[in-house]
Amino acid sequence: MKYSLTSKLSAGFLLIISAVAVLAPWMAPYSYETQDTLRTLAFPSLDHWMGTDRLGRDLLSRMIYGARVSLFIGVFTTLFALLIGTVYGAISAYVGGRTDNLMMRLVDVVFALPDLLMIILITVLMGRGVAGVFVALTLVSWVTVARLVRGEVLRIKEFPYVMAARALGASPARILVREILPNILGILVVTLSFRIPMAILAESTLSFIGLGIAPPFSSWGTLANDGWTAIKFYPHLILFPSLAIFLTILSFNFLGDSLREAFDPRSSS
Repeated sequence: MKYSLTSKLSAGFLLIISAVAVLAPWMAPYSYETQDTLRTLAFPSLDHWMGTDRLGRDLLSRMIYGARVSLFIGVFTTLFALLIGTVYGAISAYVGGRTDNLMMRLVDVVFALPDLLMIILITVLMGRGVAGVFVALTLVSWVTVARLVRGEVLRIKEFPYVMAARALGASPARILVREILPNILGILVVTLSFRIPMAILAESTLSFIGLGIAPPFSSWGTLANDGWTAIKFYPHLILFPSLAIFLTILSFNFLGDSLREAFDPRSSS
């Protein structure tokens, strides 16, 4: 199994970003809330590599701590949505009949609602913060996974080895866990790699419009929002957060393309 240089660079970049986020207290030169009131809105320098914001806080430090929030929400909301959607879609497809019809009608109802409207409504009800954004993104993401998993389970459950396991008396739970789910694992991994950047972008959008992470905590979206108000005279305040979002999403997409080709070589032909 060969991977392109682009996918290797993308994986390396994501590993570095993840390591920096995990080690933020040791990697950041300052605390995310430390203020230097004598150097507000400073341009990049040796003391502050990415400059400071309007409160004199080091932008590089806030970028590093912001990576923790952005990656945490992107990765864990996708994992939870993947878990809920996989269980829901697998049960719906395997049971079939009226149960499948009823479960999928619920999915259709949720899928028909505008994602952004639902996210805004949930975050308003739960309040600004990591918890509200986490729940909102999870609740609007699982339906896509459920439909994907249902289609795969419907296809695989008619395979001879699944029918043989059923004839031997294997329970539905055992068939799903031991026979069907391992055969859709590749699709789930590819889905994960594409859903994470979508969650990061959604969180950044919410934070940018003021409905995401509440101060003093920051994500890349909140930093971009802060920089937008001063873009004319201090463009570096929005440049660095925007660049971090762009490169991270691009890396996940490149990695997802490589994983898709690896798990399904026919997709590249």
